[in-house]
Amino acid sequence: MLNKAPKLKNTIRTKAKGDINVRPASEAMIELLTLVFLSSLAEEAKANAFEEKSATIRAQHVRAVAKKMLKKARG
Repeated sequence: MLNKAPKLKNTIRTKAKGDINVRPASEAMIELLTLVFLSSLAEEAKANAFEEKSATIRAQHVRAVAKKMLKKARG
């Protein structure tokens, strides 16, 4: 298994305001949420590419879907 959590932990620490401690369980949950978000982003981009009758998922499909998903996530 790839060890990507430390990079993610450093990103969270730099973005957070103030001193923050990220415990291993929280780190695992953050990693899981990131993977779930990326998989749903890929599914939506695939559907968007299919609607445009494209055989491949291009950057424009991912950008369009990401914009919509991030707006939804903000509330």
